[in-house]
Amino acid sequence: EVQLVESGGGLVQTGGSLRLSCAASGFPFDGHTFDDYAIGWFRQVPGKEREEISCINTSDGSLYYLDSVKGRFTIATDNAKNTVYLQMSNLKPEDTAIYYCTAGRPLAPRGLIADMLCRGPGGNFWGQGTQVTISS
Repeated sequence: EVQLVESGGGLVQTGGSLRLSCAASGFPFDGHTFDDYAIGWFRQVPGKEREEISCINTSDGSLYYLDSVKGRFTIATDNAKNTVYLQMSNLKPEDTAIYYCTAGRPLAPRGLIADMLCRGPGGNFWGQGTQVTISS
């Protein structure tokens, strides 16, 4: 099955930057390749609900961003490497969380697939997460 491995988390000061990576493997799965999937980033703080951050449809590049990260975070895909990146800049203490990536194939019109992945419960596959800590 599809496996996702996150990396790139760590401890940085307020205003700093990090780049998270989500490496996907296990393709083809059920007849589908990496670029048949939407990939998303979610985050969770212990005791709080999981929050969607950003999603991308790897086939057409359509995007979704949570309002609070627009202008600070950038999602991108490298289909040749089966990897999705989340470049995070101007980080704030409230960005502290465990960051997870997810992969799915939501049923939606082509330009809304990323939105559907992020606005719903995420995909069928999840990574184990990477800790991001922002110090004040």
